[in-house]
This record gives sequence, C-alpha cells and structure tokens, in this order.
Amino acid sequence: MDDKVFDKIHEVDLKKTMETSYIDYAMSVIVSRALPDVRDGLKPVQRRVLWSMIELNNGPDKPHRKCARIVGDTMGKYHPHGDSSIYGALVNMAQDWSFHYPLVDGHGNFGSVDGDSPAAMRYTEARLSRISMEMLADINKNTVDFVPNFDETEKEPVVLPARIPNLLINGTTGIAVGMATNMPPHNLGEVIDACVRMIDDRVAGKPDIPIEDIMKIIKGPDFPTGATILGRHGIEEAYRTGRGKITVRAVTRIETKPSGKSEILVTELPFLVNKARLIESIAELVRNKKIDGITGLNDHSSREGMEICIEVRRDANANIVLNQLYKHTQLQDTFGVNNLALVDGQPKVLNLNEILIYYLRHQEDVVTRRTQYDLNKAEERAHILRGLLIALDHIDEVIAIIRAAANVQAAKSELMKRFGLDDPQAQAIVDMRLRALTGLERSKIESEYAELKKTIEHLKAILADRNLLLGVIRDELLVIRGKYADERKTKIVFDSSDISVEDLIPDENMVITATQLGYVKRMTVDQFHMQNRGGKGIRGMQTLDDDAVANVMMTTNHSYILFFTNQGRVYRLHAYEIPEASRTARGTAIVNLLMLQPEEHITTVLPIRRFEADRYLVMATRHGVVKRTPMAAFANIRKNGLTAITLEEHDELIEVKWDDCGQDVILVSRNGMSIRFNVSDIRPMGRGAAGVRGMKLEDGDEVVNMVTEKQGTHLLFISERGLGKLTPITEFRRQYRGGIGLKCYKITEKSGRLVGARAVSEDDEILIITTEGIMIRTSCLDISILGRITTGVKIMNLGEGVKVASFTKVLEDDDASSDEQADDAADGTDLSGEASEESGSEDRNTPEEKSETE
Repeated sequence: MDDKVFDKIHEVDLKKTMETSYIDYAMSVIVSRALPDVRDGLKPVQRRVLWSMIELNNGPDKPHRKCARIVGDTMGKYHPHGDSSIYGALVNMAQDWSFHYPLVDGHGNFGSVDGDSPAAMRYTEARLSRISMEMLADINKNTVDFVPNFDETEKEPVVLPARIPNLLINGTTGIAVGMATNMPPHNLGEVIDACVRMIDDRVAGKPDIPIEDIMKIIKGPDFPTGATILGRHGIEEAYRTGRGKITVRAVTRIETKPSGKSEILVTELPFLVNKARLIESIAELVRNKKIDGITGLNDHSSREGMEICIEVRRDANANIVLNQLYKHTQLQDTFGVNNLALVDGQPKVLNLNEILIYYLRHQEDVVTRRTQYDLNKAEERAHILRGLLIALDHIDEVIAIIRAAANVQAAKSELMKRFGLDDPQAQAIVDMRLRALTGLERSKIESEYAELKKTIEHLKAILADRNLLLGVIRDELLVIRGKYADERKTKIVFDSSDISVEDLIPDENMVITATQLGYVKRMTVDQFHMQNRGGKGIRGMQTLDDDAVANVMMTTNHSYILFFTNQGRVYRLHAYEIPEASRTARGTAIVNLLMLQPEEHITTVLPIRRFEADRYLVMATRHGVVKRTPMAAFANIRKNGLTAITLEEHDELIEVKWDDCGQDVILVSRNGMSIRFNVSDIRPMGRGAAGVRGMKLEDGDEVVNMVTEKQGTHLLFISERGLGKLTPITEFRRQYRGGIGLKCYKITEKSGRLVGARAVSEDDEILIITTEGIMIRTSCLDISILGRITTGVKIMNLGEGVKVASFTKVLEDDDASSDEQADDAADGTDLSGEASEESGSEDRNTPEEKSETE
C-alpha cells in the first residue's frame, strides 16, 4: 500500500475530542438557543422573530400577516433551524396564558390553556403587539450592536433596546445542556416602580436600594392565569438567592345548592397547568377511589372565563375533598424559580436586585447611544443650517457665483472658497430652491436653527450628567407604566407556616355578618352611621333570593373567632382570616373557611382574646339544656373542629357565653318566657359532657337566647315584626335552674314571636338586620323602657314579607378589645325566624304605641 495514504491518518484522543465537541455543543445551546439575555429577556429565536416582523413592517397599526411568511423570513435570514421551533416561539409570545404581556398579536387558532395545538402556520396570522414596539423602540438609532447573520448577507441585533423590563414582566423558561432557567412573570407596574425607586436613590446619591425594600414594592410573581400564592417564604428565598420554590394554588370556592349538595368551582389555575390534563387526573383519582365524595366533573369554561365544576356527594365534606384535590392534583402546584440568564454571554444565577441593576445598566447604555445619535444628527443639521443662513445673508453674491460657474462642482468650490464653507454646506446651498428666498422660509430656517441649538445643549447636558440621563430613563418608564400597567392577577395569601402575620394586620374594630346559607364577611365599623328610631336603614348585605342574614357581631382583627355549630362542634379562625368585603357584598361561603360536617351549620359565633384556665364558657341549647366548661378546653382546636357538647336527638346548640365570677344568666324563649339563675348552679363539665336542664319549656317553645347580667342594665327584646322594648334586669328575679321561669314579653299577632334578647345600657347603640339584609344602627335611648309583661314599640320599619333576622350591640372603640365587651357583640346567633312585618313609621309617643304597651 502506498505510504502516502498513511500520511493522512492522525491519531487523536477520543476522550478529549468528545469533551471538546460536547462543550462546544453545550455552549452553543446555552448561548444561542435556550437561555435569555438579562438585558431584553429574550432568547435568540424570540429576538429574531420580533426583528423579522419589524423588518416586514408588521407593526400593531398594520394588517396581520401570515405566520408562514414571518417564519419563512426568520428562518431564511436569521435562524437556520427548524420552522417548528420558530413557529413555536411565535405562538408562545402570542398566548396570553403563557405571556403576561404578549409580544405578538395573534389572529386565528393559537392553541388553548387545555394544551390544544395551534393551527398550522399557513392558517394563522400575526403582527407585533403594542407593548412589543417598546422592545424595539429606537433600534434604528444605533442603540444596540448589530452582527452579521449566519451567511453574512444580513445584519441582526445582538440585543433589543427593551424599554420595558421584559425578563421580569414576562418571565421565561428554557432547558439548556446541564442547566435550565425558569423565571416567573411579574406585574409591570410593580417592576417599574422598583426601577424608579432605584433610579431615585441613585440620583440622591444613596446606595442601591436593599432587596428588602424592593420586595415591599414587587410583592411577588404575577401569573397571567391568576391563581394564589401561598406564603412569602418561597418568594423571599427566590428573590434573595435566585432560586426558590413558590407554592401556587388554584382559586376555588365552594357553593351550596338549595338541595343541600355542595360543588367546588375552580375559576383560576396555577401557571402552566394544563386544564384538560388536570380534569383527566381528577377523574382518574375518582375512578381509582383515591378521592371519595365526587359525583360529577364538568368543564364550564368559555370565552368569558374558566370554571371547572366539581360536584360533591351530599354526605361528603366539600372542604375535605378540596384538600385532597390540592394534595393529589395540580390544583396546588410548585413553581421552581431558577433565575438563570446570560450576562455578557455567560450564564449566571441572579437575584432580584441584580436583574434590576443589569436592566438599568442596559437602559443607560441604550439611552446614551440614542442621545449621542440624536446629538450627531442635530449637529449635522445645525451645520447645514448655518451654511444656508450664510448664503441667505449674501444671496446676491451666491446667485452670481452659481450663475457664473461652469458646473455644480465649480460652483461648490467657489462657494467654499468665498464663504469658508465645507462640502455638505456648499451642496445644501446649490440644492436650495428659489422658495427659500422668501421671508417666511428664512424665518423657518432661523427658528429651526434656534431650536436645534437648544436641543444640542440639552443632549450634551444629558451626556455630561448621569443624573439627567437617569431622569430620562425614569420619565420614559413612567410613561410606559401609564400605558400598560394593570392590576395584579395573582393574590398572595398567608400560609400556615408563615410567622408574624398579626404584625402586618392592624387590630381594628370589625363587624362580622353571616347568613343562613353560610356566607360570612368582615366589614369596618365606619361603613355604618347612626340613624334615628323608625328609619329605613341602609343595605348591609346583598343576599340571595333564598338566603337571609342570621348573624351579626362586632370584634377586632386579632381576636379568635370560635364558631359553634348546631351539632355541638366548635371551630376556630382569626378574625382577619375572614375575608373583608364591602357593605353590600354577599361575602364568602363559610365552607371555604371551615371544614364543616354534612348537615352542619354555624349557630353561634364568639370572639375571644385569650384562653384562660380560670374562666368558663356557658352553653345553652334549643331544648333548654345548659353546660359550663373551662375555657382552656378549647385552646387547641383542630382544623376539622372539636366536640363542644354532646346533644340529645333533635337538639341544637344555640348560645355560648363567658362565665365570670359566678354571674347570673337569663334564658329567653321564643314564646316570651325567661328564667334567671346563677351559673354556680351548673357544675363544671368536660367538653364531651351533655349538660343539665336550664329551663323547662312548653310544647312548641324553644330557647332563643342566653344573656348575662353583667352585659348591661336592661334587657332589650325585639320581635319578628320590628317591635321591641327595654326592661330593667332587676325586674327578673333569680330562680333555680330547671324551672319554667317568668313571662318577659307579651306575644301578640302584631308583634310576632321573639327574635331574641340582649343585655344593654341606655346609652348603647344597636345594629339590626332584616332577612333581606337591610341594616339599621340606632341608639337605645330611642327605645321605650317598659315592664316585663308588655309588647313594646316600633323600632324598625319593615317592608312586606320582611322580618327581623338578628340584632347586636355596637361596641365603643376603647372597649372593643376586651373579652367582656366582645361577649356583648356575640349575642347575634341563630336569630333568623319566621315572622311577618309591619310597615309605617310612628313617633315614640303615639297612641298606637301606648296601646301596645298595655
């Protein structure tokens, strides 16, 4: 064999060759495909698609173009890879569930949140969105560097000017070789506010804003699909280190149908969760019996919004089912934050502060280059105008020179020699039209020259002063904020693992209301103003047709709220955990907050500050049974509640009160009977005890309230039809428990049966709510003081078919924090009832009212 053949064979180390080749491939993927640039937040394919669209003049004010044309231009000029990757990037930038602020305005089928594929690119059309024009603004003013494309026939930008902080507001995701990025989207308004704060600090000569202060401005990720973030721990970790795990939960609510069945409605999903696959996974869990209690699963989503309806079996607890769904499905998902981006061509994990610093550094460079470009253009134009003004000052001589010249070049040479002009100025003079000789045209040239001189001075000042440069960036960012900022879509709620929650919430007085169908809400006291007796009142709650207000109380934000149910169980929440709502809002279904058992509803709500060992709770049931239990027994209440009292068949727990120093309690029945006895007659019992007889009732009668002697000097009685009275507590003598008691209210057809009784003082105010949700706030001074066996006077004017549902005493600001005062506000429990109503408004001393007291 010829020796020359062997001369062409070279021995190589395969290991080193593979390592070198693999590293080259890995770096190509990292830099040229998978990772975004920290400056504009775009991967190369995304940047090339946007650049191709701007070259096609495919802006938001132009008609949509076929996506196949856009993909073809991008692939043929700048991105020599598969058309599917280019079209995928184009589609992704047009999906409003993938990008918080879409950079492409798509027309046609661009897929869905169910994971449906988009139509082929020959069918779909697209153009740049309005906000994407901010990404490309001033790109023709030498603001960024351009490099040759793959075959050196075109030029493409290395990075876009990006007047919006795209990396943060839209986030990104990408898998490279040996590394990956996963950055969540944020709210544009919050990010720009943080940039403005950072600029203000720099202008003031302060050090860069600490990350703690940035996190007060940028609350957390803001996903385009909404949903809810649990807790701030994961957010803070991601913002500080660049890596963290954020728990995201779907927005759900539980609604109770009139039939008694419950359904779970899902209206927002965690970011990047496929709705169709989620529904399939829920169905699979039900088939495999991993989740029990679901009887139906329907997708009611439409163009108006998302709604997945999960029907729950009548005897199942909807809250328990929902918690199981959170555990086993993507209704609760984890977003793993990995802030990896290219910085000067090198991959780097960045914290929140660094991302903002690099973005502002890029903007400084862009605005500097743009300002220099504008300055050069302004100086060039000013130079030309100076030449024109010289020519106009010597117009006769200029005309003579031009007429005498053999050609244009000779005329230019003579002008340059005569007036000391350069070639561009001489060219502008010979190109000058005769109309420039008019006085108006001369005035225009002089005005333009004066304006240019001011512009040049301003541009030079910006280039000479970094603070002025930062001010320009600040002003432009604020303009963008005004055009594109929107409200947050993703709410951040407190997780059970978070600490110091109460420190973030002011301990203010609050009114809490609840309805018969179990809707509860929290309102500020200042939403109600005092009215005189007999007024119409103001609307305090919007109720459903078949619903009615059953409960109203006053407490403070930091108090615990104990929820006692008709089945004798007790649940606990902080007051601030009850969602705050407006005066006319319906509120939140209580089943969204508490894990109630089937056929269980709230009958008593009690605020409490501290669980003291030497204090007791006194309970009363509808059948007249009473019980006294140490308060410490309720210090640790599980999420699924505890047994507070063991009830007899068909009996219900209706009231719970404090027991302080052996005070007297008074039980009041619906038929107008009452009994007063000392709590020492009831021996202390454990949580599971059944209690003892407190009052003997006639057939058809039931206990509606239990009050204590220390709550006030008078008993306020109000009947179903809006009549009421004040009776001194001293008129109710003490008896032994277990008797039939004394008559306390004269029941008539006009008054209806009793709604309840409260212990008040004459200078107290009360809130009254009707079954239609109308509230009135009035003073006890307007209510007559009458004897035990009387009916009362008109307190509230009611419409046809409306009854009094509940009433409570209003606490004063300086007293509202004590348990004793809070106990006064807890009277409004299980006070709905059947009653008719009397319309009309009478004066306190009318003959009609006098006859009612007899």
